[in-house]
Amino acid sequence: MRFEISKVLDAIEGRVCTDPQLARAVVDLAEIIRYQDLDGGRPASTLRLGMVIDALARSLEEDNVPVYAVVHRGVLSDADLTSNERMVVRRWADDGLVEVLDNPGDRMLEVADLLGLPVLSRVRFDGLRGRFPWLVEQPGRVLAPVPGAGGPVFIAHVGGGHTPVAGPPSPAAAQLLAREWRCSESGCNLFGGGGGGGAFADLARVDRAPTGQPPPSLRNGVPTCPRHGSRLRDAGPRPRSEVLAVRVGGLIRRRFALTEDQPVLVGRAPEGSGGIMLGQWLNDEARRWISRSHLRLELRGSDVMVTDVSTNGSGIRPAGSLADADRIPLAPQQSRVLAGGDMVELYPGVQIGRPADLPSGAPYNPDSVMSEAPTMAMRLPR
Repeated sequence: MRFEISKVLDAIEGRVCTDPQLARAVVDLAEIIRYQDLDGGRPASTLRLGMVIDALARSLEEDNVPVYAVVHRGVLSDADLTSNERMVVRRWADDGLVEVLDNPGDRMLEVADLLGLPVLSRVRFDGLRGRFPWLVEQPGRVLAPVPGAGGPVFIAHVGGGHTPVAGPPSPAAAQLLAREWRCSESGCNLFGGGGGGGAFADLARVDRAPTGQPPPSLRNGVPTCPRHGSRLRDAGPRPRSEVLAVRVGGLIRRRFALTEDQPVLVGRAPEGSGGIMLGQWLNDEARRWISRSHLRLELRGSDVMVTDVSTNGSGIRPAGSLADADRIPLAPQQSRVLAGGDMVELYPGVQIGRPADLPSGAPYNPDSVMSEAPTMAMRLPR
């Protein structure tokens, strides 16, 4: 069982981040791990984060949804967690995948405010409604994960509803996220040069790109490191970036960020790091058609340039049209700018484009992050 729990924690690790471009909701890990009614298990379990992430994916009808997790410092030594769980949370902290704080509740709402993200929490935040008026004005921004048939479901604290709703980002967010920031503390895993600064610094897998830096905390209007409380230094503009998504079988399977300094290869199984692998979502015919590296995507100024590097070619569907008569062929080694509303199609039903331009509405069969969880630890309410 210990091995199985480790595997599911590894899967959950792929769904936690502090990247403001990719996170789809904000959570307090210390709160979620104690939702004992979700599985009837131990007083504290990190597996409950996976259950809530699965519920978010079902609600948004999208696979691989990352969450922005903040966690109280005490979780790193919480005796109700196993030693393996504590080690994993420390690794997430050292790699900058979660924020470790003394007061995560305030930071959770600040991040949600800056980025326009929903909050998944049972806390009502009554005392903070004056500071964050959207807690009342935008129903669905705060939802409580509660037990449901087959897993957790969400209930909005205000106004009803069960689907997390994004709101407009704070006006300050655009200015903060346009700059790259540096913390004066050596080895800061949020605003340093990359990697971790704690016990697992030599094992850190994350080389944080400036575009993936979390939003600074604002204290009296001053950009501040939320972990160390020190004033951040402005290190210049962040590289330009744009978020794209992969749609397979009518569902968005993954979002990823494209930057000016790093092209991205997409295909059945691209070689090297940073590529987007599609093989796990393809049927046999699609696997035979789509090359290991099929497309190269580059960001040139404000333009997304698509180059076919495959054997069989691709196509551009303008403004999301699925009519064959509208499809524009993209031959091998041919390039084209992906205009607003366009999506590139590698094979029928396999498309890449800006998330808002990809049609949705297909029946949803979730790709559960909990597929490796030991069944005896999961006693879901009926």
